[in-house]
Amino acid sequence: MPNWGGGAKCSACEKTVYHAEEIQCNSRSFHKTCFICMVCRKGLDSTTVAAHESEIYCKSCYGKKYGPKGYGYGQGAGALSSDPVNNEELQPQESKARPTSANSNPSKFAQKFGSTDRCPRCSKAVYAAEKVMGAGKAWHKTCFRCLLCGKSLESTTVTDKDGELYCKVCYAKNFGPKGRGLGNMGVVEDAE
Repeated sequence: MPNWGGGAKCSACEKTVYHAEEIQCNSRSFHKTCFICMVCRKGLDSTTVAAHESEIYCKSCYGKKYGPKGYGYGQGAGALSSDPVNNEELQPQESKARPTSANSNPSKFAQKFGSTDRCPRCSKAVYAAEKVMGAGKAWHKTCFRCLLCGKSLESTTVTDKDGELYCKVCYAKNFGPKGRGLGNMGVVEDAE
């Protein structure tokens, strides 16, 4: 049967992917909203994706699952990582339809234009054209800013903690490691 006006099938949800919303990886097609890490569910792009056979991961989860193991690779006592090391969390989550909001009966307008996501910063609807993914949530481009300094963020400069967004500088100042030799102490002057 011919595929009239359609496109390829999304490798994640098996639905038709039209050209305007298509992302390709390893000769497979994905919706922009389905192009997410199989472990942490963060949105991916061409600079953050790492593919393994038919699975896609962010570089961090890929490194934890398939990267080198042992002392000196962030698993030993000297690691400055707040991420848990157990492998149970690194199993891909089952492919299932993700609910985009708590609203189980979206309006016809929302069904037609796909706007059931709510921005955590302003609580207004987030439409696909203005959607930026961060901390596992959909944000407006204008709301995708550091909570502390208000700096506009990008996928390469964002860090998240407890569902909030921070620039790397504010995150390091407030949540990073503290102590001598870790960049948080001023110059130590000798008392004469």
